[in-house]
Amino acid sequence: MTKDDAIFNWLQIKYVAEQRTNDQAAQETYQFFTAILTEDHKLDELQVQIADGMYVVSFTDEGKPGQKKFPAEFVRQLYLDIENEPKFNQ
Repeated sequence: MTKDDAIFNWLQIKYVAEQRTNDQAAQETYQFFTAILTEDHKLDELQVQIADGMYVVSFTDEGKPGQKKFPAEFVRQLYLDIENEPKFNQ
């Protein structure tokens, strides 16, 4: 998995985990993607901000500052898909 894909997937599941605090699968998946970023891609100091309809992920990459931006609607789409699937809301 590329670093950019891992950051996006982490951000999506982070949003889901924050919205569905009692969803154990979401919490475990969030931890899984956090491990991918920190262990496999060596990122740390992960921070998220929302500005002008974009999610901005700031981090350090082997000591160097980095940043990625993603449209808010893309980040929130996984959550909407889960919420609209009846089998996940029984």
